[in-house]
Amino acid sequence: MTRRKSGRRSTTRTDRKRGRYIQARPANGKTSDIAFDATLRAAAPYQKRRSEQRKRVAFAIQPQDLQRKVRVKKVANLVLFVVDASWSMAVAERMAATKGAIMSLLTDAYQRRDRVGLIVFQKDRATLVLPPTNSVQLAQRALTNIPVGGKTPLSAGLYLA
Repeated sequence: MTRRKSGRRSTTRTDRKRGRYIQARPANGKTSDIAFDATLRAAAPYQKRRSEQRKRVAFAIQPQDLQRKVRVKKVANLVLFVVDASWSMAVAERMAATKGAIMSLLTDAYQRRDRVGLIVFQKDRATLVLPPTNSVQLAQRALTNIPVGGKTPLSAGLYLA
């Protein structure tokens, strides 16, 4: 199993001024976060035609030349565990094995700064035991307090997820 470096692992485009600048788009009236390099490249071909303006300035830039930055940033993933806590999980220590596997995945999610949530379904309903959080301690506490019993309302668990 190879691991990628720790940290946030999903990239998404953002309108904020934080993130890595990857390309430029026409500003369309938005004058914040201007991409100066792309704006100069957009205005350069029209400099001969703008000779009237160039008598006053060395390089003429008009509003339609403005380009804004498109940025991407890394964001955390949401890992949502949906656990069957019916009587069938009590047989042959299946619940203990499931809890061990989830604990391993929890530590991995914590190292990668992912958010973790926990849904348990048993008897006739599904319950959100742990709303999405960054706290491993809360997740461990919620995981150890899962009782086993009742039937398997799989559809309710998946619907809540």
